[in-house]
Amino acid sequence: MFQPTATDPTLLRGLTRRRLGRRDALRIGGLSAVGAALAACGVQGTGRPQELTTSEMATFWDGKSQNGHVDFANWPLYMDPSKPELARFTARTGITVNYQEVIQEMGPWFAKIQPQLSAKEPIDFDLMVITNGIQFGQFRAAGFLAPLDHTRLPNFTKNAAAKYTREAFDPANVFSVPWASGITGIAYDPARVKRPITKLADLWDPEFKGKVGMMSDVTELANFGLLAAGLKPADSGQAEWAEAAAKLQQQKDAGLVRNYYEQDYLDALGKGEIWISQAWSGDIFQKNISDGTNLEFVIPQEGGTIWTDNFAIPITAANPVDALMLIDFFYEIENAASLAEYINYVCPVPAARDRIRKDAAKLSGDDRKTMMQVAESSLVFPSDADYDRLHYYVGFDTAEEQKEFTATFEPIVLT
Repeated sequence: MFQPTATDPTLLRGLTRRRLGRRDALRIGGLSAVGAALAACGVQGTGRPQELTTSEMATFWDGKSQNGHVDFANWPLYMDPSKPELARFTARTGITVNYQEVIQEMGPWFAKIQPQLSAKEPIDFDLMVITNGIQFGQFRAAGFLAPLDHTRLPNFTKNAAAKYTREAFDPANVFSVPWASGITGIAYDPARVKRPITKLADLWDPEFKGKVGMMSDVTELANFGLLAAGLKPADSGQAEWAEAAAKLQQQKDAGLVRNYYEQDYLDALGKGEIWISQAWSGDIFQKNISDGTNLEFVIPQEGGTIWTDNFAIPITAANPVDALMLIDFFYEIENAASLAEYINYVCPVPAARDRIRKDAAKLSGDDRKTMMQVAESSLVFPSDADYDRLHYYVGFDTAEEQKEFTATFEPIVLT
């Protein structure tokens, strides 16, 4: 059996070299993503696609058996290139895995596979990692996702953090469980900001005029606008969106925002062009380790955002039993730890922290220090109090709601 050790060069490179962020490719709030997805659905602004019926959900697993293979679609940069976890899985089970980094954006991915799924034809993948947000709701509402058999997911039941068993976008994890997740909060440079940053209100502080960065992704931007206005994204509708947009427009009109950024907010922070910004937790953690920066990341008192990339099985999967076995494999503590040691995103298995500590004890010097930074980071293992302040993106039931949401917030970024 192949089993990498904690001193494997690929692991250490993963810990010490900042890669392009997983979110580099994610543009779930852009016009192209939303437009492509809606066009793919053939949605003209009315109605809601039909979900799976109760009987279809109850009978999906009838007659399904293990076939010895999984075709797995994921995002780039989301696993050690040597794929140690998949090697362990195959050695243990005999199931081969064809792993392809073919997902770049959610909108185009939905548009690509929607015709086959609508025709109930295979998409050549048994397992995919999809993000909560606009397209996740479309996948679910159109009946494109297989219901998960939780009797075959004992490791998820035993080891998953409680936050991931009550997700607003997929209550009771009917169609998904997390692969990894991240936090959208505030990052700032303490060399330039001479006081602790604790609140979303700090992004509206005139003291930082022209030195504030906000995100161009409207789903991210909207959540902060809602939370800053004292509103909960999960309970919001058109009236609340309008109030949040007014709050964000006020920030813009006051000249506080230097720019609405994609991934380039990191460079702007590093160069001092901005001092404080909306930020993704994994970006800040990796930049501090690899570049030696000392950026601070905080979850604001009013709340931050949690985004989750999720395992899901397409309804037409040829090998769903094998896919379910692979999902549960990643919820074993050893494998969850191995993955977190490389990708540094929020791990959905809290017990993996102790395993990473044990792996760190086998190392020495800077390597040990770096591994311990992963284990002890609240950006990889948030506390229960941190999770309590995190909110999912706004959810949508209809195409009309999606269009109204986009039309409300995009003018702030584009004008």
